[in-house]
Amino acid sequence: MRKEIDGRGLECPLPVIHTKKALEEIKEGIITAVVDNKVAKENIIRLANSMTYKVNIKESQGNYHIDIFKNQSQMNVDLMNINRKTREKKDLTILISKDCFGEGAKELGEVLMKGYLYTLTEVEPRPKTIIFLNSGVKLAVEGSGSLGNIKTMEASGVEIISCGTCLDYYQVKDKLKVGIIGNMYEIAEKLSSSEKTITL
Repeated sequence: MRKEIDGRGLECPLPVIHTKKALEEIKEGIITAVVDNKVAKENIIRLANSMTYKVNIKESQGNYHIDIFKNQSQMNVDLMNINRKTREKKDLTILISKDCFGEGAKELGEVLMKGYLYTLTEVEPRPKTIIFLNSGVKLAVEGSGSLGNIKTMEASGVEIISCGTCLDYYQVKDKLKVGIIGNMYEIAEKLSSSEKTITL
């Protein structure tokens, strides 16, 4: 089977996500990802390498054609990788304490945070719990550009908790559109009992 993924003009991380989905949909064959920038090319190559797939790259008219070869002999490796990742992220809690990702330009940080939350809807396994704290609670309220992605995660079983004190501080408690309102005791308990925690 051969399938082509057109990732030209798509923002990161969409080319990688579409390529990963295509690889998961076939038992064996060739997935050709076509991208128009070096960053997307390198990201897709890293994805293929992490899954131990053979890669062949051709450049034509400013586009990169990346052939990824998946065959039956690699299926056991795939299953081992999936099982390993499942064990590693069995009980993951993500604490988001800001409405933007990283330091620097707020506008860029907002774009990065939206991209991160979207990417979480596409990876497996998903976190067990996401906690929104401080200005991070703004991501779970009416008008948030990430609301749809957070709702998607909640629908798939991810527990969504927003700090009640923080919602009150920013006067947005009545605008909360996803998850539950939590208190600091509950948040501290979740963080203490989680096997792994990521703080943003």
